[in-house]
Order: sequence, then C-alpha cells, then structure tokens
Amino acid sequence: MISENLAQKVIGTGLELKADFVEIFIEETRDAKVTFRDSKIETATSGTDFGIGVRLLYGTESAYGFTSDDSEESLIYLTKQIAANRKTNHETTVAPVISFKTKNFEPVQRPELDPRNVGQKAKLTLLKTADKSARSSSPHIAQVSISAFDSESQIWIYNSEGLKVNDNRIRCRFSVSVTAEKNGERFSASENPGALRGFEFFESLDISKLAKEAAESSLRMLDAGYIEGKKMPVILGNGFGGVIFHEACGHPLETEAIRRKASPFTGKLGQQIANTKVTAIDDGTIQNSWGSISVDDEGHPPEKTVLIKDGILTSYISDRVGASEVNIRRTGSARRQSYQYAPVSRMRNTYIDAGNDSIEDMIHSIEDGLYAMKMGGGSVNPATGEFNFAVQEGYEIKNGKLGRPVRGASLIGRGHEVLPKISMVGEDLELTSGMCGASSGSVPVTVGQPTLKVDEILVGGR
Repeated sequence: MISENLAQKVIGTGLELKADFVEIFIEETRDAKVTFRDSKIETATSGTDFGIGVRLLYGTESAYGFTSDDSEESLIYLTKQIAANRKTNHETTVAPVISFKTKNFEPVQRPELDPRNVGQKAKLTLLKTADKSARSSSPHIAQVSISAFDSESQIWIYNSEGLKVNDNRIRCRFSVSVTAEKNGERFSASENPGALRGFEFFESLDISKLAKEAAESSLRMLDAGYIEGKKMPVILGNGFGGVIFHEACGHPLETEAIRRKASPFTGKLGQQIANTKVTAIDDGTIQNSWGSISVDDEGHPPEKTVLIKDGILTSYISDRVGASEVNIRRTGSARRQSYQYAPVSRMRNTYIDAGNDSIEDMIHSIEDGLYAMKMGGGSVNPATGEFNFAVQEGYEIKNGKLGRPVRGASLIGRGHEVLPKISMVGEDLELTSGMCGASSGSVPVTVGQPTLKVDEILVGGR
C-alpha cells in the first residue's frame, strides 16, 4: 500500500505530462494450492505477489506500465517512462492537486473462514476423499488428478478523478479430473466448482459425489460409440453448456471488440439478434459467485447487465475506454488478471436466463439429433463468432427418444448464427466456474444456461 501523498505525486506527474486521466492500481495477492495425483501429493505451493500498475489515458489511448518497487523514485520514473513511450509532445503543464474521497460499496462476498487460518493440511483430507471415491467406481479408472486452490487479493485504486477504493477478494476452487482406460483407449471427465468464498466453500461440497460423477462420466464415454457428422438439431446441456455463448457471443459483446469493429454485433443495439425466447445476462453482483466482483478493476460498481432481452440486443459489456468510444454507459466490467495488465471490458457471470420448456419436450421434438449433455474445451474467433467445441458427454436422439452414448462429437458454427436457432429454453438454469483468457490476462468467470434446443448445428463426428 502506498500513501495518499505518494499517490497524489504519481497522479500529478501523469497530469503534468498532459494525460487526460491517471490511475494507480495496487495489488497484493497470496495464493495456495495442493495437487494430488496417483494417490499422492504431487505439489503443495503457496506464494505472495505484490505490484503496482500505472495507467495514463490520452483521450481513449491507453499507456500502461507496472513495477514491484513502491518507492517514490520508482513510481515517478515509471510514470514518466509510460508518457515518454507515446512519442509525442512531452511539454509539461501545471497539474491540480488531487483530493481523494474513499468510495464505499456493498460486498458480494462474506467469507466465514479465511483459508490462511485453516492451512494447506486441511485440504489433504478433501483430496484423499475424492481420490478414493473416484477409484472405487471401477478398476478401469487409470488416473485421478485433484487440486484445491485458494487465493486472497487486496487491491487499492487511486485515480485523477479523486477516487480511492480498497477491496478484498477471497476465492476457492476444487478440481477433479478422472481418466478411464480400457483396451488401450482413454477418456477423461472433470468437475471444477469454485466460489468467491472462504474455506467454508470446500466444506460445503459433496466431494465424494463430485469425484464419482466425473468417474462415471469417463466410464460411460469410454464404452460409447461415435456419431455421424452432419447438420442436426442439438440439445445443449445446462451449466457448462453456456461456454459456447460465453466464447462465441459474450466476447463479441465486450466493448473491447465492439470499439475495434471486430464483432458481428457492432452497431446492432436495439436489433433482434436471437430467438425471442433468449434473454442473456452478464451479472457481477451474484452473492459469492466465482465470477462476481464487489467493484471492478477501475473502481466502478458492478451491475446486472441484460445483454439480450427477448432476442433484442440491449447492451454491451463495457469499461471506461469502451463506454467512451462506443458512447454507452459503463457496466462495471473492467477486469484484469493482476497489476501486470491494464483493465479492459470482460465478462463476469454470463448466462442465458431460464425459460419454461422441459427437457422431455425437447427430446420428443427431435427425430435425429444429439444431446450434448456436457461440453468440453474448444476454440473461438471472437471477430467472426466462429467456434469449434468438443462434447465431453453426448447421447444420440432417435425418434424422439434418448439413445446410446456417443463420443468424439464436436459442435461447429458461428455464435450470431446459432442465437436465432435456439427454439426451446429449459427451466434448469445452472452456473459453473471457469477461467477466461483475453488481452487483460486470465480472470475468474462463471458461465451458465438452462438446457437449450438449437434447431440446427453442424456436428463433427469421428
């Protein structure tokens, strides 16, 4: 933490160098992780990272630098170097003295148990329980990898508008990956819950059930056949099925893409872009949710942002620069991995809202299709919305009935083309945790949706 007096000097230096806006972001993060593999501890790590980032805005042009040295000499030098890198007129002007006013906000987390006070040893019981549960499912379980992770970040923000903000963020995440093997073939499945909570999050989990579900999924798919690749109707399972909307539609709805005109949704506010059954939301205010924030990384309050309402595009996801360039309001969505990155518009908890259709009706409506119950990883081109995602656990649908399990399937398409083809939306909304990488690093996000029916998608086979 630096003093207000030093913050005033750093900001004053930036303003003297004719920056229109100056921001200081200070962060101290402690994290700890234990991983368990092959029924033994693989790693047990912990560490603390501290640093300060300084951002100068000239209009909407951003110049950024960072250091781990909090001395006055270092921070003043850094600020001057950031300005010098613009290669423009560097004549100085007299800067006003900034008076800071602390900004208070309503926290979206209320941790009960600080992980630092519990310690790493307490995680070991959880890992052993998960390992035992997964391996008891079948002798064909070849490998079980488990980890328990927690982090605590203290951040402080000062800016040239007189803002002063402090926030404390504690997150915990549990991951289990199970690999089944038979006749030389292998298949893996995983579960990765997380929350903006303290160690009580781990205690709230049914560890045995999580591990058993991952094991049983890997075993089912190990014995599965393959699906014929072609265009067909697809039912997308709830929870992590929302990763397709997140990647193929969410990123193109961030002002970071919109302001660069690198999105199929540029200039389409107020237009119908999806089926009328689709309402999509990016919400930073869900209590204790993995992707929630009490305040964004520019010190702006988060909100529940309705992106699509009954198929109509109603908002983008914005930060300071994006909101200014696109001429919309800020949504409190400026995020960064750490002090080493300048903030940009990023998703928080992004999901398609619940509807009122049943899974049974969805299945009955399909003669020949795929039920993608669980999605895996994939790739997306945010500028075009083109995606290719693997199906972790899938089932054929034949004559309105759920059929045999199938593996090796992938879903291929463009996000903006899929949205109008969502014809049924279930009631079973579920959110699940993940990590999202972009220009400001990797940040915790939540993706989600209820079960959906898409009338046609290209399914890749073996």
